[in-house]
Amino acid sequence: MASGNMKVIKRRIKSVESTMQITKAMELVASSKLRKAKEKADRARPYFNALYDTMCEIQAENPRFLSPFTRKSGEGKSLLVVIAGDRGLAGGFNNNVFKLAQARIDELGGRDKVDILPIGKKAVEFYEKRGYTLMAQYQNICESIKIVQAEEIAESIVEPYIKGVYEREELFYTEFVSPITQTAVSKQLLPVEFKTELKKSKALPIYEPSAGAVFNHIVPRYITGMIFGSCVDSFASEQASRRNAMENASDNASEMISNLSLMYNRARQASITQEITEIVGGANSAE
Repeated sequence: MASGNMKVIKRRIKSVESTMQITKAMELVASSKLRKAKEKADRARPYFNALYDTMCEIQAENPRFLSPFTRKSGEGKSLLVVIAGDRGLAGGFNNNVFKLAQARIDELGGRDKVDILPIGKKAVEFYEKRGYTLMAQYQNICESIKIVQAEEIAESIVEPYIKGVYEREELFYTEFVSPITQTAVSKQLLPVEFKTELKKSKALPIYEPSAGAVFNHIVPRYITGMIFGSCVDSFASEQASRRNAMENASDNASEMISNLSLMYNRARQASITQEITEIVGGANSAE
């Protein structure tokens, strides 16, 4: 009986060790991808921050100018851009952004009041399964997204807004705070929101042909930057979340192996003790 139990425990230990090798490998891969994604986001951020500051500056200096990108939201349909991962095994990474988006959908009046633009395989699967109207869908682009791809997505967002198809457009993704912390956030894409406070420059710039024309030219590029930055940020968050999940899984596997090894040693000791007892008992009977 003890011998059979030992075999079961030994098979279990080998199985857990094989699983731990996989989780360790996935942890290392996620760490490598995280570093590259973080560097990519840091390189792109200053340019698009400058675009946003210019937009705020134009609005502050020309508070009455009219633009289709600043019209007030009404009660019409909304477009939600939801960015999730292309793979699982990343802890609560995907579920957190889905919960945040769902809360907003409920505020807006339910699925009949919104269209979804999912980015990431998991986002596409999530909203297709629940019967939402998908304005478009993009899969497997966040890891190697380029400005051209972000521009294509931005155009598909800006055009229907200009035509009045959507009253508001919002973005949901996971923001990379640190390797330990990733937070699901939402940002308004259109109409454009401005900073409440802005430091005024000493010399007012002159825009040609006009401040409004420059503003309208900048907005689509700013939306491109938001899409690009959020995709890169989301991918970095996904890798950080997966690395943490795989690290926890590896730690749990290591602890399980220790417990199983202890059980195996106890079963082995019990088997040896039983054999000795049987030998001694047999010797005593012979006497």
